Amino acid sequence: MSKKKKNQPKPTSAGKPAKKKKNAAPTGKTIAENRKARHNYELLEKLECGLVLHGSEVKSLRVGKLSLEEAYVRFQNGELWLVNADISEYRQANLWNHDPKRKRKLLVNKKELDRLGVKATADGLTLVPLRAYFNARGIVKVMVAVARGKKIHDKRQTLKNQEARRQIDRQMKAGGRR
Repeated sequence: MSKKKKNQPKPTSAGKPAKKKKNAAPTGKTIAENRKARHNYELLEKLECGLVLHGSEVKSLRVGKLSLEEAYVRFQNGELWLVNADISEYRQANLWNHDPKRKRKLLVNKKELDRLGVKATADGLTLVPLRAYFNARGIVKVMVAVARGKKIHDKRQTLKNQEARRQIDRQMKAGGRR
């Protein structure tokens, strides 16, 4: 009788175990989203980061008390920091509450940190938090993008393109009906 091995990844056609996709779309509960970032910036590259939090901050995030409206990411002393993200105080924490606007350290792989540091110091590029969410394991993650600020005429052009795309979609949906 042969024994089957359980819980092993199935081999691919080459005989090696299948790898997970690195840039797969994040799944899980979204806590907050920075909608203005897509309007104000041209997003060049995205990266998923972990976040160092206190206990009362996690409790507050589970209730959905986070604002990324004025938040930005700063590369400082070889580390990434989330600045101005407002995590409201957790009412039940009383004495052991946290400072709502404190700087929070972002956790990133060393290679990615070096690569982002070079891009963040380049002219005209900045790091912007796009959204915060709980991943499948219940861990808080922040999606950060390397972005270039849009000029006013770029924003107008983007709006024109979106409106043209909507018009085309409406016409296609209507089909031959008149």
